[in-house]
Amino acid sequence: MKIVILYGTETGNAEMLAEDIGDALDADHEVTCTNLSDFPVGEFDAETLYLVVCSTYGDGELPASAQPFAEVLKAGATSLAGVHFAIFGLGDSEYEETFNFGSKRLAELLTQHGAVQLGERATHDASGVDLAEDLALPWATEAVALAESRFGKAA
Repeated sequence: MKIVILYGTETGNAEMLAEDIGDALDADHEVTCTNLSDFPVGEFDAETLYLVVCSTYGDGELPASAQPFAEVLKAGATSLAGVHFAIFGLGDSEYEETFNFGSKRLAELLTQHGAVQLGERATHDASGVDLAEDLALPWATEAVALAESRFGKAA
């Protein structure tokens, strides 16, 4: 399966996690890992599964590397019909009112343009006891299984 892991990051944590996910999936799939700031919105492909890893910054905002991507989507009538994605958020529950809003906002933006989210948005809490990769790797495996069950292994 062709998988593109897109990440939005402020300090590099989402990038490191995205690379770990890519390493875990690379043996069985064609995987690329790309910063949202480097991914043209017009390059979405219905034959690809998109795994999105996004942190939260400031008052529940998207991180710096995801902001240009989001602005392009907000400004245009881009259709993401046929695009499927799963999303994983990084946040800190110390900021209760905006906990993991970066991934929430990004998921909403993608679905508003017609993309279909596979599974529930998964989140990590930096104030919790779990390591991000301990939650993200099973999440990624589940997202791939959902995609395979929906589209078949050749997708």
